[in-house]
This record gives sequence, structure tokens and C-alpha cells, in this order.
Amino acid sequence: MVPAQSHQDWKPSHNPWAVALTVTMATFMEVLDTSIANVSLPHIAGSLGATYDEAVWILTSYLVSAAIVLPASGWLSTVFGRKRFYMTCVMLFTVSSFLCGIAPNLPLLIIARVLQGAGGGGLQPSEQAILADTFPIEKRGQAFAVYGMAVVFAPAIGPTLGGWITDNLNWHWIFFINLPVGLLSLFFTSRLVEDPPWLKQENRSGIKIDYMGLSLLVLGVACLQFVLDKGQESDWFASRLITGLSIIAVPALIAFVLWEWYHPHPIVDVRLLKSRNFGTSVSFSFVLGMVLFGSTVLIPEFLQSSLGYTAEQAGLALMPAGFALMFMMGVAGRLTATKIDPRLLICIGFLGTSLALRLMTNIYLQIGFTSIVLLRMFQVVWMPLIFIPISTLNYVGVPREKNNQVSGISSFMRNIGGSIGTSGLSVFLTRQNQTHQVAFASHTSMGDANFSRYLGGLTAMFVSKGYDAATAAQKALALAYFTVQSQAAALSFKNSFYVMSLLIACLSPLPFIMRRPKSGQGRASGAH
Repeated sequence: MVPAQSHQDWKPSHNPWAVALTVTMATFMEVLDTSIANVSLPHIAGSLGATYDEAVWILTSYLVSAAIVLPASGWLSTVFGRKRFYMTCVMLFTVSSFLCGIAPNLPLLIIARVLQGAGGGGLQPSEQAILADTFPIEKRGQAFAVYGMAVVFAPAIGPTLGGWITDNLNWHWIFFINLPVGLLSLFFTSRLVEDPPWLKQENRSGIKIDYMGLSLLVLGVACLQFVLDKGQESDWFASRLITGLSIIAVPALIAFVLWEWYHPHPIVDVRLLKSRNFGTSVSFSFVLGMVLFGSTVLIPEFLQSSLGYTAEQAGLALMPAGFALMFMMGVAGRLTATKIDPRLLICIGFLGTSLALRLMTNIYLQIGFTSIVLLRMFQVVWMPLIFIPISTLNYVGVPREKNNQVSGISSFMRNIGGSIGTSGLSVFLTRQNQTHQVAFASHTSMGDANFSRYLGGLTAMFVSKGYDAATAAQKALALAYFTVQSQAAALSFKNSFYVMSLLIACLSPLPFIMRRPKSGQGRASGAH
């Protein structure tokens, strides 16, 4: 038995910042690989002789596999030892990346992606728990800022890097670039990362496997992630498959929560949500995932579908925001380390994000590249004021031996929030687009004087370019219909940003329902 005093006074043997950079390396690799794969999907489909719909399983298989491992990562870290589990995840992700790169056909690539998702799903929560144990409470904000840089910067450069690799090399290299990073991560992790004594003690005490909880977790999360990922494509409940999986997912997840609540050795310790601070922080992580992932998908889609940008051009438009985000992560980390109330920082972050999303409603079809860059930069600078304090407050008042569970639950809720936000925005965009097209179509009849003059002007333009009257009339009608579609799409994007801004604004007073951590509380809580 390790004395409690040694628990309280324990410090890592190596420089904490070296540990932080080591574990951040693998997470950056995992997040970057996800965004790169999205861009290269059409090239992969063409190379393997698959349709685009079939190739989408490359993304879906990864998401489902990672979603299952995420909530169970805390339990797995305790069972196998956190360092051992983390290194296993890095090794599995690296090896499966190689298998993805050499896959000769789609089925084998999908199998490799399932393995890659299983490895990738355990990286982020393990890293957060390692950082929480490695750094004292007063420096955690800066440590999580380093982690946050990897999580948010990788998606910003992913589309640009993925487009360049696909155009200049081939899609295999989007997976092969993981190999040197993975090997370096394994080497430094084996030398620098160590499990704290309270985690070793709990690991030695022996843990019984909760087979029922594990089965409900796999069934519920897999079905839910599939529904969220494929629902819009299958027209939601018009599809028997989506309906059936929804009927399975909801009862399974409810049963899982109830079962874990009363189980003596739960896979996911849902009873931690009774803590006011942790329960509120997890809720904010869920919303942050919706906004972060949702806006990250929304803006490139607008640039490509409405403005005609290529994937690489869309990536270049988002890249400056990634650098702004890196800078603000450092600022937010320092602010969190001061005596400023973290609840106030979260409130300011919500209000600033709401204002930035409201400004995004000023987009239009002729908007310039610079304007898009500035709007996106202004949007992301507020997010660290939410992300860093939440990541720090997650662990306040929670026993240190529960840090694995805290990071697993928080990461899972952020990712599920991202999936729900992306799916919800996709549905909202589609329905809004239909509504606006119907509204515009009501003004495009030949009985409408304004439309007749507009169409006549287009026809005259095409005639002046040498087309005969019949062809010019057809081209004018086609251009008018394209204009209706473009304007409807632009209004749909504007409305989506407006709804997101209202949602975030409503959250701004809620951080103050949390208890403000007292000076030194983080250390005390960690000594339990």
C-alpha cells in the first residue's frame, strides 16, 4: 500500500512540459488524419472502384469504432494501466494506418479503419487524464492550452494538407504520414510518461469486468453514431434501417446509464455527474462540440457549395483562424492560471462566440476571401475562453483516481455533441433550403413582371454572345434556376448561423450555477 502522503506529494520524474508535448503529438496525428480523410474521399473511391456512397463507410466505420472506445477509455486505462493503454492505442493507430495505406480494396480499408478508430478513440481522453495528473491545478490551464492547440489546429490545416497530398502524391500517403509520428510518440511515451501511484494502486486491487454494461455500451453507442452519421443521407425515419437502429439505441443507452449507476464497478462512472461542477462542465463540453464541429463543417460547405471553392481553397480560408486559435489558447491558458473567475471567462467566451456567429449571418454570394478569413478568425478567438476553463474545472472536486473517468466522459460528450450538431445542422440546412426555394419559386412565374424583365435581360445577354433565340432562352432559364438555388442556399447558411448564435447566447449566464473553485481546492481534491 502506497502511503497517502506520497500520493499527495507525487510529481512526475520528467519535465511536465516534455510529457505534454509527447502526448499531444499522437492526438494531433489522430485529429489531423480524420480531417485529411474527409477531403480525399472521392479520390479513394475512384482508386478502389467504389461509389462515393460506398466510400463514405471509410468515415462511418472510423466514427462508430472511436465512439465506442471513447466512453470506455477511463475504465480501460484503469484495467490495463493508463500508460500501457495509451501506448497500445498509439501502436494500434499507427499499425492500422499502415494497413489503410496498403489496402488493395474497400472492404479491407474499412476493416483497417475500424481498428484505426479503436486506437484513435482512446488517445484524447488518455491524454487529458495524463495532463491532469502531471500538472498541478494552477498550471493545468496552460497544459490544456497545448492540448487544445492540437485538437483545433489540426482540422484547420487538414483540408489544405489533404488536398495537397492527394493532388501531388496519392491518397495512400494521408495514412503513411502517420507512421513516423506514431513511432516517435511511442518512443517518447515509453521514456517520459508514467502512471501515478494512486492509479497503480487501484489497478492492483483487481477489477471485475461488467459484461452487461460493456454490451449495452457497444450496442447503444454504435447504433447512435450510425444514426447520426447516416441519418440525413437516408432521409432519417423514412429509412427502416435508421428507424430500427434508433429504436435499439435509445433503450440501450437508457439501460446502460441505469445499469452503470448502480453497478459497484461501472465501466463509465455516471455517478460523477452528480457533482454540480462536473455535470455542468460536461454539458458545456457537449455544446462546445456542437458549435466547434458544426461551424467547422458549415463554413467549408458554404465555401465549396455556394462560392465554388475547391477543398484546398476552403482549407486556406480556414487556416489563418487556426493560427489565431493557437495564440488565443495560450492567452486563455494564462488567464485561467490567474485569479480571474473561470466562470466569468466561460461567460465571456459564450457571449463572444454568439456575437461572432451573429456576424457570420452577413455572408453573401459575392463575399470576398479576406472577409471570410476575418469572420472565421473572430469566431474562433472566443472558443479557448470556453474550452480551457471547462477542461480545468472538469477535475475540480473529483478524486484523482477518477481522472481517467472524467476525461473519458468529457471527451465522449464533446464528440457526441459534435455528431449531433453536425447532423442537426445538416437537417436544418436541407429543410431551410427547400423552404426558401419554394418561396423564391413563387416569384419566378412568367406572370411576375419583375421576373419576366430579369429573364428577358438574361436572354438578351446570351443572344449578344451569339446564341440563337431558343438556346438563349433555355440558358437564361437555367441560369435563373441556378440563381434561385444559390440564393436559397445562402439564406439557409445565414439562418443556421443565426440559430447557433441564439443557442450560445442563452448559455452565457449558466456558468455561474457552478461553484467557483477555492484556492488550493484542486490539490485537496486530488489527494482523496
